[in-house]
Amino acid sequence: MSIVAAGPTRPSTTPAGKGVGPLLRGWREQRRVSQLELALRADSSARHISFIETGRSRPSEEMVLRLAEHLDVPVRERNALLLAAGYAPHYPETPLDDPSMDALRQGMERLIQGYEPYPALVVDATYTVLAANRGIAMLLEGVSESLLAPPLNAMRLTLHPEGLAPRIRNHREWRDHLLAQMERQIALDRSEPLRALHEEVAAYPVPEQERGGKGKGEGEGEGELDGDVEPVPCFALPLQIEHGGRVLSFISSISTFNTPMDVTVAELAIETFLPADPATVKYLQSLVS
Repeated sequence: MSIVAAGPTRPSTTPAGKGVGPLLRGWREQRRVSQLELALRADSSARHISFIETGRSRPSEEMVLRLAEHLDVPVRERNALLLAAGYAPHYPETPLDDPSMDALRQGMERLIQGYEPYPALVVDATYTVLAANRGIAMLLEGVSESLLAPPLNAMRLTLHPEGLAPRIRNHREWRDHLLAQMERQIALDRSEPLRALHEEVAAYPVPEQERGGKGKGEGEGEGELDGDVEPVPCFALPLQIEHGGRVLSFISSISTFNTPMDVTVAELAIETFLPADPATVKYLQSLVS
């Protein structure tokens, strides 16, 4: 339940040795923003943006931060842009186990604990699990011990054939959702560790029951595996997972921090799983009654 310290500091993806101009141009082109549009957003001129990108003008520290904000550059990479421009990093990267993070850790722990009996966890930018409540621990029953050795990774736990994958009833849809989610993050953050993780989990074999078409029980309603339960309409893609002789159904929600001023905080995400049908609510409530 307690939040664990994150792993080694993730390096910036910004190439070393490049000036700030080419780096800013790379981010601008990736975001598909013209020099004129960026200038209007940043209260500057297209001519000045051009001079910055070609190295004819050295931007101020304030301008680097302003352009990075309007280009939605991740906080970690904003520090790299500042270094490339000859300035000190603006955003600290404080370890989660630092005493100054006590209030943050305790707040997240209270949040996911208060969500019980429903599952909730805290992950970093590469899906390393930093904290999880008893609802998550319940779902991990039967997972291979090798996957439960620290550091736990949420993507590996979910998609590995010795993890949750064989028990996920709509595995193909949920797998596609997770891979697409990672692809969107890679496009935004250009994270090489995340790209490597994506390649790893995308190569995992599909559970045996899905290779020939429908998976076990696909198309059936939630509830007991052999029960005659009417399907419940879902308002978002559910995670349907077998547990204790029945199928539980959850809707996932991810929360991040607004306007983070620390690299560590910027890369934290709290994922909660909301029961998607009355049968799941009833079952989970019965575990604590």
